Formats: sequence, C-alpha cells, structure tokens
Amino acid sequence: MRLDESVSLLAAVADPVRWTVLQRLAEGPSCVCDLQEHVPIAANLLSYHLKVLRESGLVTTSRRGRWIDYALVDDALDRLVAALPGSERPGVSS
Repeated sequence: MRLDESVSLLAAVADPVRWTVLQRLAEGPSCVCDLQEHVPIAANLLSYHLKVLRESGLVTTSRRGRWIDYALVDDALDRLVAALPGSERPGVSS
C-alpha cells in the first residue's frame, strides 16, 4: 500500500465518531437509524462520517426498500493492517 493511501485510510478511522461507527458495523450491517442510537450526533454529521468511511473504501452500502444499509467491506481489516507501519515485514500477514 502506498504511503498516501495508508495515511488517508488511517486518518479516516482516527476520528472517534468514525471509530464508533466501525465498531457497530463490525457486528453486522446497519441502517442510519440504528447507528444513531449508538452514535448520538446530528443526522447530517453521521451522514458525513459515513461518507468519509465509504470514500476510504471501508464501508459499502446496499438499498433495502427506502432504507440504506451500511456494512464493512470484506477486506476492511486486512486493509487497515496493511496500512500500519511494518506490515510489509516478512511474517506479518496483510
């Protein structure tokens, strides 16, 4: 992973709100209404944080009727590990 990609990815998860969202999504897909129960911020701010996570490639969306569900991408953990310094050393899985 390139340095700028690594820094961008780690910056995306460094925010406490986004970290909380990731923790919730690690338990399974969720809609904004469910996320708001655990992330007590205004809806527009939550949408902004979800957008940052989507743009970083860690979160994906799927439509369910009029609802949009958010979920971690399958390789989110692998991508985060690969972004860490030293992850390219032999014996460190990425």
